[in-house]
Amino acid sequence: MDFRNRDVVSIKDFSKSEMDYILRYAKKMIPYARGERHADVMHGKILASLFFEPSTRTRLSFECAMNRLGGRVIGFADPGATSQRKGESLADTIRMADAYSDIIVIRHPQEGSARLAAEFAASPILNAGDGAGRHPTQCLLDMFTIVMEKKRIKGNRIVLLGDLKYGRTVHSLAYALSLFGAELVFVSPESLRMPKEVIEECREFGVDPVSTSNLERAIRDADVLYVTRIQKERFPDAAEYNRVVGTYRIDADLLRHAREDLIIMHPLPRVTEIDPEVDKTPHAVYFKQAFNGVPVRMALLSLIAGGRKI
Repeated sequence: MDFRNRDVVSIKDFSKSEMDYILRYAKKMIPYARGERHADVMHGKILASLFFEPSTRTRLSFECAMNRLGGRVIGFADPGATSQRKGESLADTIRMADAYSDIIVIRHPQEGSARLAAEFAASPILNAGDGAGRHPTQCLLDMFTIVMEKKRIKGNRIVLLGDLKYGRTVHSLAYALSLFGAELVFVSPESLRMPKEVIEECREFGVDPVSTSNLERAIRDADVLYVTRIQKERFPDAAEYNRVVGTYRIDADLLRHAREDLIIMHPLPRVTEIDPEVDKTPHAVYFKQAFNGVPVRMALLSLIAGGRKI
């Protein structure tokens, strides 16, 4: 498959077979991601890392991926130190980054910003999160984690928990999991239910998600529990946030109702929604999940910007 110079704005930019190909290729990247083997497929290439919002895992894993592939990274993690502060438009910032690099990764608080960036850049654009919109590379690493832990996606009962209204990770993930034939359960407070358009997308693939607010009942027969943070920064009203924060908490008492082979995922950062005591249980895979961002993003970078495989 030829991925050269492809933009990655939405997970919908890929077909099922293309996603499957990327996941299989990412598995080959694991020893390179760990530094056990060395690659130079991105030698001479430059990644522009443009983060207009705070990030730890996404930014560092992209930079790690580029370095592991033998490339270089330029960019910023504080838009206040850029010409944006002087009033420069996003379009002009993208034009400049395009002139200095071979591939651009962008995270921005405005939904649709990555699509806009793609209109002004000749280089490939990779969406690292656009407001409450989409986060396609997070979706791919989440799918990769499920495949690595459960061997397949189809037939697994997957509970998506928390902020399903503003959570961009679950919007992309629900679409992709439906495409691969997973069973979906959406658990959230009433005010943070999954958007109707996302539910309709799931139904188009023959998956009819169950929506509930009862977590204890939902995890009894779950194979995967995907937990999300209640995102204070996405709420237009602080009072609305205060009403729902702390609604759900994963702890040892709750997990007594779960299967022994349940895995717990989280895109991180977490706040209070997962008790640290859960970290020591075999259920917790969220730190493995965070590492998986490196081989997955290595696979994407090498396929899209390098045009060469390892």
